[in-house]
Amino acid sequence: MFIQTETTPNPATLKFLPGQAVMDVGTADFPSAEAAASSPLARRIFATGGVSGVFLGNDFVTVTKDAGVSWDHVKPAILGAIMEHYQSGAPVIEGAAAAAHAAHDGPDGDIVRQIKELLDTRVRPAVAQDGGDITFHGFDRGVVYLHMKGACAGCPSSTLTLKMGIENLLRHYIPEVTEVRPVAA
Repeated sequence: MFIQTETTPNPATLKFLPGQAVMDVGTADFPSAEAAASSPLARRIFATGGVSGVFLGNDFVTVTKDAGVSWDHVKPAILGAIMEHYQSGAPVIEGAAAAAHAAHDGPDGDIVRQIKELLDTRVRPAVAQDGGDITFHGFDRGVVYLHMKGACAGCPSSTLTLKMGIENLLRHYIPEVTEVRPVAA
């Protein structure tokens, strides 16, 4: 097995490409070792030490390192953990994966459907290239609330991505959208 790595716009996060499917459907975000209880793969990666977050995408794993740790120090152990996981035959996630977007009931249902469709077709594929994901969290009085995951969480360029990219896109196609704001996990 040959695992490629790619840098992301977030210097604390690397994207690992194992050359095979990671998640069959959706994504999974593990911002801490405790949150990784349902993922044997994420647990292995956290066990290497120096890791502060693991994000699983369709064909990639993004890993965020602790602030005081060098990639030269933790990258070989992470590569080994990913390789061991695939050789073990264990599942990536135990149980069903959660839905990507938050549910939204109410009078703005049509607007929310349009927002989710634009996110799924235009935004999420581009963000996945950088090792992250952005999902819908809510819509209230013209403000769209989005959750940033993986390499996007804590990325220095995430505010610019939200304001200049996603906000402009949504406002162009959906006049009811006035602003986009990030939400914490």
